[in-house]
Amino acid sequence: MSVEILTKEDLQAFRIQLLNDIKALLFIKQSANMEWLRSSEIRKVLKISAGTLQNLRVSGKLKPAKIGGILFYRNSDLEKLLDSGNQNSKGE
Repeated sequence: MSVEILTKEDLQAFRIQLLNDIKALLFIKQSANMEWLRSSEIRKVLKISAGTLQNLRVSGKLKPAKIGGILFYRNSDLEKLLDSGNQNSKGE
């Protein structure tokens, strides 16, 4: 029987990770109620860089609408992209 010792630093790291996970869940829930998302919001949800988002645009996986120099993405397009990613990972 092994014994593991938790330190204050371990608990602090756990607390920070838990809070970040909760914030991410709340952000996704809030984003689900929105019809259009900005590039920064898409990047936060997908946890990707600006370059990766540009690659998704170029490949046609995400189709933005440009309004006044700002790119907006449909929430439904994001959901389709996420669903297609889940289907690909299940097939492997």
